[in-house]
Amino acid sequence: MSDNKNTVLQAATELFGDKDPSAVDRWVAADYTQHSSLAADGPQALRGLVAGLGADFRYEGARVIADGDLVALHGTYHGFGPDPLVGFDIFRVADGRLAEHWDALTPYVKDTVSGRSQTDGPAETTDADRTEANRALVTEFAAKVLVGADYSVLTDYISTETYHQHNPEAADGLAGFGAAAARWAEQGRNLVYTEVHRVIAEGDLVLVQSEGEFGVPVAYYDLFRVADGKIVEHWDVIAPVPAELPHANGLF
Repeated sequence: MSDNKNTVLQAATELFGDKDPSAVDRWVAADYTQHSSLAADGPQALRGLVAGLGADFRYEGARVIADGDLVALHGTYHGFGPDPLVGFDIFRVADGRLAEHWDALTPYVKDTVSGRSQTDGPAETTDADRTEANRALVTEFAAKVLVGADYSVLTDYISTETYHQHNPEAADGLAGFGAAAARWAEQGRNLVYTEVHRVIAEGDLVLVQSEGEFGVPVAYYDLFRVADGKIVEHWDVIAPVPAELPHANGLF
């Protein structure tokens, strides 16, 4: 396990597992930069958030991806509100401390179209030697298909045989995605990607953080699993961009 991955997991355990505000002193940089819509900037705001967590709060982790100084978590938050929230968190680590944070949350959906949950599936990264090839594949896919909206090349990147879908409104396979996209368009929710901000890769897992529109301005967090040079699985969070943030750092 990388040092940065270990740092984030230990910090998250103490902050959100033990709900210990003093963990901020041990794990968070003095100039901690916050991009979340849930907290103001700096370590003191994070301390206040942790101190305010209720007895029923818990975090259920699904997978972790480490890429240089960035570590991404995928999991489910229980107790932030009346219903669970599925989320992605990205932390930048500097000198062994959490230095910057981005996130996106969406409501947990019990009954999904595919029958898969928003977080189930393979949890551990594999194919470490394929990290850069998989990053290149997904980066090109994001540029041509997501931002470029050229769906004619979809099968150059996504497997026609296996495409496990965890978006709660889409069925498995390319046909399932196509049917969902058609329904969304009828509802005035066209998938529009305008800019890719980060691509985080470790082995067979590649997370793409983007912005665009889905009826309203949104943040897109798309996690892809790659096997044999093709995308075979997809998890995501699509979160509306709030009109105001509790800091001046922007969402991205």
